[in-house]
Amino acid sequence: MGGFKNFLLRGNIVELAVAVIVGATFSGLVQALVSDLITPLIGAITGGRQPNFAEYSFTVNGSQFKYGDFLNHLLTFLIIAAVIYWLIVMPMTRLISLFDKGKAATTRQCPECLSEIPIEARRCAHCTVELVPESEKPR
Repeated sequence: MGGFKNFLLRGNIVELAVAVIVGATFSGLVQALVSDLITPLIGAITGGRQPNFAEYSFTVNGSQFKYGDFLNHLLTFLIIAAVIYWLIVMPMTRLISLFDKGKAATTRQCPECLSEIPIEARRCAHCTVELVPESEKPR
């Protein structure tokens, strides 16, 4: 039971739980934004056949295709994806690149097969060509 308690109280689990709750709340907020503000505006611009854009549909041979509801969900997805990209992915990429600038290279490309090999390798593990280690090359 102690191991289970330690597992639950680790920082990663708590952070993940908070992220799921915040993500679900944010998703609801964006869904409300799309369904209550953006798509009614689109409905008003396109002539407002129906008061609710989500109810836009067409019928073919008795089958109803609800494209308004699909567009609501598509807009919600695109807004959430854009926010995640610009507020999480881009800053993390920049942060990682800042940390990687100071690191020395540990691998190089084999001149014969172009696979990644350690800098000090004397023979390629992939094509077995003999190599001169970087430290022994004339400068």
